[in-house]
Amino acid sequence: QVKLVESGGGLVQPGTSLRLSCTAFTRTFGAYAFGWFRQAPGKDREFVGAIRWDGKETWYGASVKGRFTISRDNAQQTLFLQMNNLKPEDTAVYTCAACFDYSGSNYYTGAPEAYEFWGQGTQVTVST
Repeated sequence: QVKLVESGGGLVQPGTSLRLSCTAFTRTFGAYAFGWFRQAPGKDREFVGAIRWDGKETWYGASVKGRFTISRDNAQQTLFLQMNNLKPEDTAVYTCAACFDYSGSNYYTGAPEAYEFWGQGTQVTVST
């Protein structure tokens, strides 16, 4: 069982940066891959990115690639999402998710069904 708690959301202006955190409460943090998803009002859930259990591989959705960076600190049991050059269209509730990282998993494709555990989300609003 993994409990995920996101933090760091808020209201920011376009062009600025924000870093989200996701703390995982589990005894086996290093065994899990993690992903970030977002959902804006009236829109479908969107894959933001994912990171492998050891942090050595990351994958990103097309709309954030080059602006967002996912990282993890296994010692702190925390996942991060660094968001740069934010745009109004990045406004959404951001949620982290976790799944056991095994060779047959397709979590890196952004398939939500690959993830077993989900946080409650944190609101990010990009506006002047």
